[in-house]
Amino acid sequence: MKTAVEELSPTRVKLTVEVPFDELRPSMDAAYKKVAQQVRVPGFRPGKVPARIIEQRFGRAVVLEETLNDAVPKLYGQAVDELDVFPVAQPDIEVTKIDDGEQIEFTAEVDIRPNFEVPDYQGLEVTVDSAEVSDEDVDKQLDSLRQRFATLTGVERAAANGDFVVMDLRAEIDGTNIEEQQASEVSYEVGAGSVLQGLDAALEGMSAGEEKSFKTELVGGENAGEEADVIITVKSVKEKVLPELDDEFAQLASEFDTLDELKASIREQARRNKLIDQVVQSREKALDTLLEQIEIPLPESALKAEVDARKHNLDHQIAESGLSRDAFFRLYQTTEEERFDEFDKNSARALKVGFVLDKIVKAEELGVSEQELTNFVVRRAMEMGVQPNELAKHLADNDQLTLAMVEIVRDKAKAVLGDAAKVVDSDGNEVDLKAIYTELNGEEVVEEEAAADEDKQEA
Repeated sequence: MKTAVEELSPTRVKLTVEVPFDELRPSMDAAYKKVAQQVRVPGFRPGKVPARIIEQRFGRAVVLEETLNDAVPKLYGQAVDELDVFPVAQPDIEVTKIDDGEQIEFTAEVDIRPNFEVPDYQGLEVTVDSAEVSDEDVDKQLDSLRQRFATLTGVERAAANGDFVVMDLRAEIDGTNIEEQQASEVSYEVGAGSVLQGLDAALEGMSAGEEKSFKTELVGGENAGEEADVIITVKSVKEKVLPELDDEFAQLASEFDTLDELKASIREQARRNKLIDQVVQSREKALDTLLEQIEIPLPESALKAEVDARKHNLDHQIAESGLSRDAFFRLYQTTEEERFDEFDKNSARALKVGFVLDKIVKAEELGVSEQELTNFVVRRAMEMGVQPNELAKHLADNDQLTLAMVEIVRDKAKAVLGDAAKVVDSDGNEVDLKAIYTELNGEEVVEEEAAADEDKQEA
């Protein structure tokens, strides 16, 4: 097999492949067997029709077509390996020459990973947040804990922002009740920001037993997008009562006997979280600093595929929410245009990041051990709320284990970048990442927690 490559652009090449007929023999034998199974010839059992009879009855072109269907994809893969190019999309293949018995020739145009050099990343200077835990940090965590243990108490007054109401809702269009737009005994926090525009404003000042209507645009169902009269009937008003900060609360909310012990535990956990954040930030900021030094042309097909995948996921989220598109974007305080602009920007960055990390993976000769793959599956299964063996089977059945291993080695490449950087905190203090690994009970634990934290940030 002879191969040649022509660069059409920094991100697209044309491969020309010439193959002697002798190299097609395995595919041609398989083609005769396949055609023999498909055709019916009197006097011969299925699959036992001789090659010469097949050619006489159905023509050699049928066999050649089946031969090329089997051989060309394999030959393309061999050519890619031989020429050391890295496709990022499906190729456009054209058979350009068939000399029966002599040779075939085909071309393949495909988008590829562009060639570029990764600058030296030793000593990249990055700044991360301080790991100092303030009293405000502790108070914020205590307040969050109090919110979890708050109680609702009925009040004989009008509803205010932050109160909870129990209400009935129904909607009318031109005086006609919309059956699917009604609900009873709905509990709602006033000021929470309903997708039903005008609801919070209408509820403020209402007391139990009162009814009020307001005009708004419906956000779901067959009448989504239409203006309607929404009628609210408030059944009860309750205020949130937070528990007192004392030893009794510490015993209720934790395993500790005193408030001081609870505060000490919160402070220690906050410090641990800040140390993990420093690890994550060092890796992400070192990567950002490196990316700023590299210009990488992006393959159009790969960029389009990345953007399209994000748009598809968005459409799925909207469909699952049951909201109209306008209501969905209002809920997340954005617009479709802003989200699409974000997709364009993030997709370009994701491709660039992947290309750079893959280069580092190769340069550092990073790999994935069986234990690392197991840890990845267990962590991801916990995040998804499924059994690890179920997720492992799903990944294997859907040929996604390779993608999982790519994600693992790319995370390891990020760790290489962070560890190679010169890291200081916002107060100007040098940050020793290896000391953090030691303090947090071993590097492996930190790797898993940092990876989980990065997953949350990307989500």
